[in-house]
Amino acid sequence: MKGNIITLTPAAVERVKSLIANSTEHGTMLRVGIEKGGCAGLHYSMEYVSETLAGDEVINQDDVTIVIDPKAILYLLGTEMDYVEDKFSSGFKFNNPNETSACGCGESVEITPIESLDIPN
Repeated sequence: MKGNIITLTPAAVERVKSLIANSTEHGTMLRVGIEKGGCAGLHYSMEYVSETLAGDEVINQDDVTIVIDPKAILYLLGTEMDYVEDKFSSGFKFNNPNETSACGCGESVEITPIESLDIPN
């Protein structure tokens, strides 16, 4: 598949590297997906993995490997993954052009999947 499914900001790259280096899990990659849940209907999911599954998309950026769940690809096309720290909280933030709304607590989102995969080479 051509085109950017997801890109990471420098802050996200550094945080993913740190998480994987300090993980007690055996995963060497971060798997990103979309799951049903929350008051807006969907939420982003992440887990450590050590191997890919059939249909996974693999994104390599700045010595970080992100695995995209095939069910999430149409929801994540064009997304930027950032890591944000402020005075009271820190965490990954997804800047997703496909989001149509989010809940007040910021934990779940509504996303309209891309209709077509006509992505230029």
